[in-house]
Amino acid sequence: MALSQKLLLGASVGLIGLTSFLSACSNTGSNVATQPAAQSSPTAQPQAVSEQNALERLRIVFPARTGTTDVQNKANAIAKFLSNELKMPVEAIVADDTAAVEALKSNRAEVAFLSSRPALKAEKLAGAKLYLAEVRPDYSGGYTYRSVFVVRDDSELQKKSNTKENLEQLKGKKMSFTSPTSGSGFIFPVGELVKQGLVPDRDRLDGFFGQVSYGGNYGGALQAVLRGQADVAAVSEYALKAPYVTEEESKRLRVLHEISGVPAHGVAIDDRVPEAMRGQIIAALQKLNEPANNALLTGLYNSNELVKVDHDTHLAPVKEALQKVGMEP
Repeated sequence: MALSQKLLLGASVGLIGLTSFLSACSNTGSNVATQPAAQSSPTAQPQAVSEQNALERLRIVFPARTGTTDVQNKANAIAKFLSNELKMPVEAIVADDTAAVEALKSNRAEVAFLSSRPALKAEKLAGAKLYLAEVRPDYSGGYTYRSVFVVRDDSELQKKSNTKENLEQLKGKKMSFTSPTSGSGFIFPVGELVKQGLVPDRDRLDGFFGQVSYGGNYGGALQAVLRGQADVAAVSEYALKAPYVTEEESKRLRVLHEISGVPAHGVAIDDRVPEAMRGQIIAALQKLNEPANNALLTGLYNSNELVKVDHDTHLAPVKEALQKVGMEP
């Protein structure tokens, strides 16, 4: 969206998101990759977009995700690669999804790797859209994956012939969700329960389940099941292996029900970026798919490919699930 519009929106934004972003930058450090002929100090002030709306530098936010390590150095390596491809300074900033959206909104970044719900928020607040999605070998749909209800292998709960019968078994059971904001660990499973007419919305789960708890992350939700503190957990399909559970723990678990079509994380680009430059950024990022460069991509988030997607089509399933459970992006 136009800069003046973003400034007006910015006046209503809470200081927490901005503080989170500034803190992330100061704590993790950011790196500016440059061409030899265009040296730039890492401590230099960000350059403004010129009157002609041409970018003089590119700032990309890389969220730190569960199971990822050494994100800043890996992000710096990608920034250096993109700097060589785009012939301009590229800065890598490590922050969480909330700070990434705030950075796009306040013109402190032009590109961000985002999960599906923050991508919707980035569209609403900053006019940014998702142009690429991550493909991972542990995603059953390539650039989509499954939300799964998981039980112990010795559980009395067994797969039934249809979805409603399968989920009706959960009535009165102890349920462990991942977190109240997790897509595959809450939004999609609750959306399915609403769709089947088993619960009215996210606020009245206690009328169906005997107990509702939150693991805080995939591993925590699964541990509740393994320890007998919960009968069922809701997680992503790829959580049934390391680093979330051990191989031995995985053998003690099985999937009771699965929901396909959860949108993969992807790359959002702000609408301030001119169309021609946007195309160059997308092309440069997709060069990470090539064998010679692919280790940079796989090393970051375990993704082995970035594929083009239509923002609205890719995110439609999460928009529908959010509507069912009565949540905003």
